[in-house]
Amino acid sequence: MEPEPHSSEAVPTAAALFAWGANSYGQLGLGHKEDVLSAQQLSDFCKSGCIKRITGGGGHSAVVTDEGSLFVCGLNKDGQLGLGHTEEVLYFTPCKSLLGCAIQQVACGWDFTIILTENGQVLSCGSNSFGQLGVPHGPRRCVIPQAIELLREKVVSIAAGLRHALAATASGTVFQWGTGLASSGRRLCPGQTLPLFLTAKEPSTVTGLENSQAVCVLAGSDHSASLTDAGELYVWGSNKHGQLASQAAFLLLPQRIEACFQNEKIAAVWSGWTHLVAQTDLLWLRA
Repeated sequence: MEPEPHSSEAVPTAAALFAWGANSYGQLGLGHKEDVLSAQQLSDFCKSGCIKRITGGGGHSAVVTDEGSLFVCGLNKDGQLGLGHTEEVLYFTPCKSLLGCAIQQVACGWDFTIILTENGQVLSCGSNSFGQLGVPHGPRRCVIPQAIELLREKVVSIAAGLRHALAATASGTVFQWGTGLASSGRRLCPGQTLPLFLTAKEPSTVTGLENSQAVCVLAGSDHSASLTDAGELYVWGSNKHGQLASQAAFLLLPQRIEACFQNEKIAAVWSGWTHLVAQTDLLWLRA
């Protein structure tokens, strides 16, 4: 995350982290719970390495350093911080149960967290009320990250929505779990049978992607997406805000977005709560 040098001045060797906005649960890591209207720099809480990834959930935040350490703060009523308790945390705090386990990526849902290690294992913590932890017979919440044993193949990408989660494996298969999309699917697609991956409380293969190889998965509050090695983007779930670039109110199965990209290969995709942003090889487009 070092900036590109643009003068003779020395380039910083460590990333600076700034936070602002809603802070009702201390999710900004500033040591208080007052909302912040302008960017404030956090203290150097990760001296051992630069910042590799930053993500946030309904009321909690997570940072992964270059060395693979995980720091968390904010709302923790369901143990979504993975610290072994359910108290709010106002400062970014290392997840000690994962010390010595290099973290590659973290995905924060509304009240749960999905964690991907550098060796491709997936762990989860927080609320499991909708099966979003991928442990169907586990407790209704988990305060320490636990492995999702049913994901036996190496995972390369994870995502978390409001009450569902996804994973893409090294072979390009996409799994989804958590029942967060099921109620909308039943309401908006009356008389149709929901595919298993929309109702599963354990990792279930997303059907409709058999002829593609996923390299990345994404999730919004009520939608999912998958980017393939061929630069194709598939989407499914709620289309309430037009985020899936479809005429349907809800897509039960993955559908490729084609028209708005004019046959250009998609290089990267990001998902917000109710929108998607995609970067093609030549230009930026929003869906």
